[in-house]
Amino acid sequence: MTSSGHSVPARNGEHGVSVISASSHQRIVHIPNILPHERVFPIQIGTELFKLSGASLSSDAPSYFSQYFLCQLKQASDAGQDASTAIRTLYIDRDPVTFKDISLHLQGYHVRPRDATHLVRLFADAQFYSLPKLMSQLYEEPIHITIGSTPFQIPREIFSLSGPGNTPNFFTLGFAIFFSNPEDLFPGLDKEGLIRPPSIVAPNVPNRSAEVFQELLHMLRGYPVKIRDERHRQELLRDCRYFNFKGLEQRLIPHEKGFNQVRGREEIVLGLRDIMKSGISVANEPVEGDPLAGWVNYARPYADDKAMELVLEIGEEATRLHIGPGGKDVRAEFFTDIKAKMAKLFDVIATKLNLPSSTQLSGLLMAKGGMGSEPPTSRDTLLSEDLIRVILDPEASITLDGQPWTADDSDQTAHPSLPAHETVNSTPGTTFPSASSSGGPSTAETPNSINLSTNPSSSQQPNHQQSSPLDENPNPRKRRRLDSSPPYGVTTTVPTSPLGGEQWIVKTGQWRLRIQSVNNTKNASSPLTSNPAKASSVVECCLVAVKLDALSSERRRNERRGFLGG
Repeated sequence: MTSSGHSVPARNGEHGVSVISASSHQRIVHIPNILPHERVFPIQIGTELFKLSGASLSSDAPSYFSQYFLCQLKQASDAGQDASTAIRTLYIDRDPVTFKDISLHLQGYHVRPRDATHLVRLFADAQFYSLPKLMSQLYEEPIHITIGSTPFQIPREIFSLSGPGNTPNFFTLGFAIFFSNPEDLFPGLDKEGLIRPPSIVAPNVPNRSAEVFQELLHMLRGYPVKIRDERHRQELLRDCRYFNFKGLEQRLIPHEKGFNQVRGREEIVLGLRDIMKSGISVANEPVEGDPLAGWVNYARPYADDKAMELVLEIGEEATRLHIGPGGKDVRAEFFTDIKAKMAKLFDVIATKLNLPSSTQLSGLLMAKGGMGSEPPTSRDTLLSEDLIRVILDPEASITLDGQPWTADDSDQTAHPSLPAHETVNSTPGTTFPSASSSGGPSTAETPNSINLSTNPSSSQQPNHQQSSPLDENPNPRKRRRLDSSPPYGVTTTVPTSPLGGEQWIVKTGQWRLRIQSVNNTKNASSPLTSNPAKASSVVECCLVAVKLDALSSERRRNERRGFLGG
């Protein structure tokens, strides 16, 4: 290697240095003989005069310069004039500072843009002077852009090398001027009689964070970024969506993958809002009597190479469970925009199942008003296919009012809001303390109350809970429920469900989605079927509880409230 940076060919390939062939050498150093290489041509750019040899001007030709001086030489030759006296100075009213870099390029030096403004000016003048080699070189240069107030140089190949889903993006689409055909930098602009190129503003995105974008670039290069907290994750996701880095977004969304040894399969936990249509699939696991049985699986687009069993997380207190007597029939109802998202999810699942037109997916009808085509009755309004079947799996982890809950054969099964060691007498005719002036108890009939007593004659027995609030009560929790004076004359009862049981508010729940056929006879007699004649050939999507955090009443919800500012 010489001091000038050129490789010296070794004799007979010694030291492992490749010998440059004559044809390759000609391609590297050959300059077309467009203008006389030894002649000097004057060019004035703005207030500065540049003198370049014919070899330099011919090195990137045909160009505005080569054509201009070639015409002068031809006119001098036709008129029989001396070329040295016939050549006139070419004057162009452009920036001499930018042309200094262009002249270095013509003299054989590699010119690299320093920043976005420099790149824009080189691009514009290279197009204006019609310098094909310089335009092609700049076309391959990194993207220079300012994010916030920080300049960035982004290699163009980083998007394709970072994995699928990250292109097209904000840069390949929004800044097409830097990714367009080098021969047509100003598409649609008539160059005939063009005095100067149009003004171009350097690429700048002032409304995004430079620190966040730096972390995104770090991830695009293949390095991990530690997520400090949920706020940090949302900042990264927000800018991923802004720049349309779809592959990177899927890697950043909250998720958890793992192998479930008990079930013998891989699982992925995802929030409902992060589910994408293209990632949903159904794994068919037929059982005896049900060839359509299966589980909903999911693979993150651009991120996962195989589907895993989906555990769907739904929060925001948007789920209500309607629990029938004895807890044998449980249904889920959704609110806010979660209901619409669940309807879309079921619609996608039905599409993935390729169900025949005569087969319906129960739960898909949340957005369609029930299974029957006739107008819903008052009962259908409460008990329609808006309520999705729920299976409280014995292995599910359920926390109710901050305490673990499990279903058993005790009174807790009928009233799951209480721990196993507590019971409640809530038969019709239960007496609650009133706010009357006498201070005595008053009896209020509560037709929606749940009869939890196993003794048919319990309603005839004296109710010891009707005693004065001043009496001793060994169970303080039960005492608090009955000794409170409800305001405005409202009777305090456990929230009841249209199914005849009670209701839970699910703050956050994790569910598996099971596909199963509905027994025709059972489905026809189901209170949720408004048209038994149309109840055949129904495939049901059930929610199988995995982990629930639920509340049994407004009081329990209020107990978990926090105050503003901590």
